[in-house]
Amino acid sequence: MSKTIILIHGNFVNDLTWAEWKKYYEQKGYKVYAPANPGHDGIPSELRKNVHPNLTKTGFIDVVNHISNLIDTLPEKPLLIGHSMAGMAVLKLVELGKAAAGVSIDGAPPKNVFPPFQTLKTVISAFGFFSFQKFFMGSKKWYNYAFFNTITESEKEIAFEKYAVPESYKVSRQLVLNSFANINFKKPHQPILFIGGGSDHIFPPNLTKAIASKYSDKNSKVDIQIFEGKSHFICGEKGWETVADSILNWYEKL
Repeated sequence: MSKTIILIHGNFVNDLTWAEWKKYYEQKGYKVYAPANPGHDGIPSELRKNVHPNLTKTGFIDVVNHISNLIDTLPEKPLLIGHSMAGMAVLKLVELGKAAAGVSIDGAPPKNVFPPFQTLKTVISAFGFFSFQKFFMGSKKWYNYAFFNTITESEKEIAFEKYAVPESYKVSRQLVLNSFANINFKKPHQPILFIGGGSDHIFPPNLTKAIASKYSDKNSKVDIQIFEGKSHFICGEKGWETVADSILNWYEKL
């Protein structure tokens, strides 16, 4: 079993969302990497003032290639854990044979799985199709609805200040427009675990279940865990350790 883990962050936040997870898994004996996606490294409060110069160049393909290149430097294939957009990145990297196993937490759908209206309504502004801005920066109101809907008002304020960052339109656009974002659901693959938040406003649990159900190779393992009452901020809200432990419990039993 691989003792290496790569944590991949999703859109609208950066690698700092994984800081506690990284320490937690390292204390359990794993070698853990939690890189910033291209154009996302820095302190969120500073990035909100001065956007990273490479942000708008970054697309979904760049995110996948960035992690793939890191994997190629490692002595073993890792357990990949991705949240939101990065949940889909995990599915792609598993398809490419880059992982010992993959975990998609509140993951975005592939191009060949149509999302529900709830998803479209929540994230349509992140595509920038009707915007004159060069990038997306969600308001506190947007984050409070899309990410932080299950935590207290004071916690929402702290979470926004600590984690919210500008996002490239190119990432979301490639997810829905580029054929690279398709998944071959018939192809044999390493084990995949889907985790969904029962109160997720971006990618609701019915979407998580729909994506998982598309996989059809009978000899490849696919599992689903839904955590009721959890939002899209499932990796940061109170009780995240329960989610982190459930992943290792699943992985170590493979």
